[in-house]
Amino acid sequence: MPKILTLHEIKNQIDVPKMIQAIEDGFVLYSEDKVVVPPVGFLNFQEPPGDVHIKYGYVKNDDVYVLKVASGFSDNEKLGVPFADGVILVFSQKTGHLELILHDECWLTDMRTAAAGAVVARHLAPRNVSGIGIIGTGGQARMQLELLKGIVDCQQCFVWGRDAGKVTKTISDLRENLTIQDWGLQIEAAGSVDELATKCNLIVTTTSAKEELVLADHIQEGTHITAMGSDDHGKQELEAALLGKADLVVADSISQCVDHGECFHAVKDGSVDEESILELGNVIKEPMLGRSNDKEITVADLTGIAIQDIQIAKMASGIGG
Repeated sequence: MPKILTLHEIKNQIDVPKMIQAIEDGFVLYSEDKVVVPPVGFLNFQEPPGDVHIKYGYVKNDDVYVLKVASGFSDNEKLGVPFADGVILVFSQKTGHLELILHDECWLTDMRTAAAGAVVARHLAPRNVSGIGIIGTGGQARMQLELLKGIVDCQQCFVWGRDAGKVTKTISDLRENLTIQDWGLQIEAAGSVDELATKCNLIVTTTSAKEELVLADHIQEGTHITAMGSDDHGKQELEAALLGKADLVVADSISQCVDHGECFHAVKDGSVDEESILELGNVIKEPMLGRSNDKEITVADLTGIAIQDIQIAKMASGIGG
């Protein structure tokens, strides 16, 4: 029988700074073509509404391969159960045998997604961040901000969401977060996306929107935007013209983002040429490709790639140190 780790046991294995570095290293491996990552599998449900993402792959000449299943069902709140669930399976690359089941309840997926936001901010955010803007009110919105501590030197944050009640709850939760308290960050609600954009030059979008929320005209000179939400076909948070306006568009995976990320919409309507999109691993490896000054507008399109799941599963498993 393979070993099974519960969420409590998994959390004890994760060191946040080391995790962020492992995710960063993974992006480089991916862009160096040292990882085998097949296309994402999707299951979409209508009644009740829900998405299931299946991601899998391996690092070449490594010890393991990984398969991750993660779900999100928006009506779960009405049932009094968590929005998301998930499991990661770790197999031997030598025998194909299942060695470990990580019943992480989607926590590892959330953590590796937030870690990707931290990696992007490390490499693309302006040197002087006047305000952090968080668009969205779910768990990922909270985690994105929490993992920016130590990456971004900023004292002010604004949160916007469509539901004012959820914005209030999100801000309350963040203010009670020990990491945020230690940071000394001031957190307030923004009345609109436009207001948030005028006060923030680092913006993170974390919604499941299916139409643009952030418009090109909203964004001021020198802003960086990390878009996390468009991880499936039909989703969109940024106006395509915003990517066209940007001095730099960076994708975690060019092939994935052109298929179902923000880049899909921008390439489809001609705002961006696919050939102009940079891949995150290459920007990490060659910093000269990235932001060159604090006047540039930069956009990172993150759809989530299996190398993130591989890297964090190895950490949770105690594989590779």
